[in-house]
Amino acid sequence: MGQDANTKRVGANEAMAMAKHLRTSAQKLNLVAQTIRGKDAGKALIDLEFNNRRISQEVRKVLASAVANAENNHGLDVDRLYVAEAYVGKTITMKRFRPRAKGRAARILKPFSRLTVIVRERDSDGAKAAPKKAAAKKAPARKASAKTEAKADAPKTETKKAPAKKAAAKKTTTKKAPAKKTAAKKEDK
Repeated sequence: MGQDANTKRVGANEAMAMAKHLRTSAQKLNLVAQTIRGKDAGKALIDLEFNNRRISQEVRKVLASAVANAENNHGLDVDRLYVAEAYVGKTITMKRFRPRAKGRAARILKPFSRLTVIVRERDSDGAKAAPKKAAAKKAPARKASAKTEAKADAPKTETKKAPAKKAAAKKTTTKKAPAKKTAAKKEDK
């Protein structure tokens, strides 16, 4: 009669951390998140430590939290972690007003953002593990391309001949059109 359990948001070799109300716009935060995507977790922490942007220290805290979650909650090896995903979203926007000339007011928007960082453990051979969703999407695409290749083999010979005839017909019509115009010009004179 109770509520169903929530499904796991991360895989067996992944860990996640999230910050919900970061005081910056999503566009500015995404510039910092973009610098760490795909990097090793240790190198990404060092890069964020020496980044000049104000929000980079908050991003570093979220990444450190994701690494700690991977180690303590999921039992993953910290040395083999990399930043698999780092995505940004909008949250609340504070609206403020500022007085302007002639008794008017201007609206000031102060946006907040949300950051989610997912770290994943590399495979034993050192390669990045492919996400399960992407692998599932690629398999049907290969089957579809094999089917289209089989169907396209027979009509290919026919379609190659047909455009050649049309091109020859177009060339003759374009040659005739200037001849008619010159004849019309001679009659006008």
